[in-house]
Amino acid sequence: MTDIAATAAPLTETTTLPARLAKGFVSRLVIIIPYLWLLFFFLIPFIIVFKISLSQTAISMPPYTPVLDFSDGISGFFAGFRELNFDNYTWLTQDALYFNAYVTSLIIAAISTILTLIVGYPIAYGMARAPATIRPTLLMLVILPFWTSFLIRVYAWIGILKPEGLLNQLLMSLHIISQPLVILNTYTAIFIGIVYSYLPFMVLPLYSSLEKMDYSLVEAAEDLGCPPIGAFWKITFPLSLPGVVAGCLLVFIPAVGEFVIPDLLGGSQTLMIGKTLWNEFFSNRDWPVSSAVAVILLLVLTIPIMFFQQAQAKAQEQGR
Repeated sequence: MTDIAATAAPLTETTTLPARLAKGFVSRLVIIIPYLWLLFFFLIPFIIVFKISLSQTAISMPPYTPVLDFSDGISGFFAGFRELNFDNYTWLTQDALYFNAYVTSLIIAAISTILTLIVGYPIAYGMARAPATIRPTLLMLVILPFWTSFLIRVYAWIGILKPEGLLNQLLMSLHIISQPLVILNTYTAIFIGIVYSYLPFMVLPLYSSLEKMDYSLVEAAEDLGCPPIGAFWKITFPLSLPGVVAGCLLVFIPAVGEFVIPDLLGGSQTLMIGKTLWNEFFSNRDWPVSSAVAVILLLVLTIPIMFFQQAQAKAQEQGR
């Protein structure tokens, strides 16, 4: 019997070897695919934009002098390092337009994120506390606006907010106001457009966190004499912080570089970095300067992501 077992063991290992190799290949493939996605759709485009930002404007097509080009071979590529300069980045520090555009974009994005959190948290909380049978329906209603074009939804707000639009007609018919309100082409219209457009990005992470929460903790706190508001701030809100942070990042990051909403709802006087970037690319045709603006914008948006990752790492260490 021992001899049979001894001869059967190598056969078993031999038969399972292809399965192990296939399993190892699949596990590595699952890891490699996201890295390839980031390589082709983030890193390589970023390198191209950064390379353009180090070139000079030219009357040609494309409208800049190529740098670090392999057309002249390896020697020409390394010789291109002598042509690199950071004049475009220096120009951004000398013109107050770009600084004001960055600051205005950050302020508008921060206010919009706070307003979206104020509106989205009760919605997510109500969805999480609703009966399990209707939660899928409520979730579908939140996702439903994504079935319509983003541009069409923003255009719809023009018909609602303009002086002769639906909102003013409704308020005047109810005798709440005597003359139309000026909302379109103001920052108020931008806030309304951003909150409406990015509300699902706030609601979904919050709903995911609140749905997993153990509400028996809240009941225990109320049994011990804690009022409902106190139980919310001491138990519910702290446990939902991962969803709050994730939702705020999902709203804040795209809102900083938003272009369509400020252009359509904010009017021509709105100063945001996305609109400034568009003007530099297509109106002034200054690709090097606009590329420098885009690189700095990307670095600015990377800062909150780094803080979020550090906070997550600290929370995991404390949890251990």
